[in-house]
Amino acid sequence: MPPLNVLYQDEHLVAVHKPSGLLVHRSALARGETDFLLQRLRNQLGRRVYPVHRLDRPTSGVMVLALSSAVAGRLSEAFSERQVEKRYLAVVRGKAPERERLDYPLREEDGTRPKSEMPAMPTMTDIRRLDSVELPVQVDRYPVARYSLVEARPLTGRRHQIRRHLSRRGYPIIGDAKHGKSVHNRFFAEQLSAPRLLLAATHLAFDHPLFDKRVQLNCALDDTMVALFDHLGWAGHLPLDSVRTPPPTTPTALETL
Repeated sequence: MPPLNVLYQDEHLVAVHKPSGLLVHRSALARGETDFLLQRLRNQLGRRVYPVHRLDRPTSGVMVLALSSAVAGRLSEAFSERQVEKRYLAVVRGKAPERERLDYPLREEDGTRPKSEMPAMPTMTDIRRLDSVELPVQVDRYPVARYSLVEARPLTGRRHQIRRHLSRRGYPIIGDAKHGKSVHNRFFAEQLSAPRLLLAATHLAFDHPLFDKRVQLNCALDDTMVALFDHLGWAGHLPLDSVRTPPPTTPTALETL
């Protein structure tokens, strides 16, 4: 099993590229699974790691984890208080709007209670169309098929928020078995060699919980999405796999974790 690609690491936190299809941790909804990001990374680093946010199993991209429970608490608070800048790339059906804020309220999907018992919560996602393509093939009922490359910036953190917002707006993400359309998913899987959810977390930025600096994490797309972007003429939108952060500084006087 290949090691996870570490994008950033210091004595308090680590960021990795989570592959599509890899569960972050054990879940009651995925009994019988034996491969998890937490276990892999713990074995790779030889120490315990603590998750502070989540990515859906089929979503790939940058994920940050703490190396102590105290740092995990600080980072989790930053995520919950919307102090983390997040950027995703998604391939969607149709020609998406040039720019729009989606604010459909969403019910939490935790699998423990009927949806009717879950209150609808306010949510916001900013989307921007980066590119689009029209293919001369009949995938659905129309003689041509249109798809868009969308940048999504979630301003809140509900489960499946980007997937549900784009689907609700009429532009489901390709490869989304739950919120998408199977005929387009099959077309990308069988004709374009892209059998996965085409959603990737490409950027995270946040204030370091202990150092006086801003951490900016950028994550490359996986081979499947890179090949697809090349095929569709979107190579100019490929993100770089890099970290831009000022040189390390002395920890602030207060916390010793």
